[in-house]
Amino acid sequence: METTSVTSKGQVTIPLKIRQRLGIRKGSKVSFVLSDNHVELRVSKTPETVATSGFGMLKSKRKAVPADFDVASLLSKS
Repeated sequence: METTSVTSKGQVTIPLKIRQRLGIRKGSKVSFVLSDNHVELRVSKTPETVATSGFGMLKSKRKAVPADFDVASLLSKS
C-alpha cells in the first residue's frame, strides 16, 4: 500500500506504479465509489491514442515555407 497526502484543494497524486498498472495518464477519467468506510477509485475511460512524436503539436504565427523552397537561394554571391 502506498500513502500520499491531500492538498488544501482536496487533490492527491496517484502513485506512478499504480497509474502505470491501471493505464491512467493525462486525459483519463476516473470515478470514486464510496463503499462502507473506504473509497474505490475506478478508471472510467483512458484516452485512445498517445502521441508518439511531437510533430504538429506546435503552432507558429509565421507563414509556412513551401516544401520545394531552396535554402541556398538565400545566400548572396559576393
